[in-house]
Amino acid sequence: MEDVVTKTRRWLEDAVIGLNLCPFARAVYVRDEVRIAVDEARGFEDAIRRALDEADRLLQAAPDDIATTLVVFPHALSDFDEFLDAVDAVDELIERAGAAGILQLAHFHPQYQFEGTEADDLENFTNRAPYPTLHLLREAQISEGVASHPNPEAIPERNIEVLEELGELEVHKMWDRWSTD
Repeated sequence: MEDVVTKTRRWLEDAVIGLNLCPFARAVYVRDEVRIAVDEARGFEDAIRRALDEADRLLQAAPDDIATTLVVFPHALSDFDEFLDAVDAVDELIERAGAAGILQLAHFHPQYQFEGTEADDLENFTNRAPYPTLHLLREAQISEGVASHPNPEAIPERNIEVLEELGELEVHKMWDRWSTD
């Protein structure tokens, strides 16, 4: 399990924070407010239950104790389509529980591929992580971050530009440092 946490932290430090793919991540990471929950779920249903348990834990915690949670699944949801189904299911259950507008869900996967792209397109690496990962965020903190950012709408395009400037070779070298393949 430590290896999973180590690779996830390396991904956070190298890509998410190091390349500033998420300009809001550094502050909560430095303050140690990011919970990395490595989940031993082996199947779809179990992964959904565990993600909802983590959502509840996040809701119960003070924001300065746990600002955000990464639920990492080293043994489940390896198929990207199944993972997307899990994202939809968790999103729907968060909404049914009345937590829409309180929690938001982001997601990352080793085979992440945006619709309309080729598997090796660099832009897919903006949402790739060493393991299937559901990111539970507090909507209030997102709103604060967005309000303080000069141009939040440009973040996705800027991220693609950063990866293109790095180039395919460097992006793949970085991926190899935290990949599980």
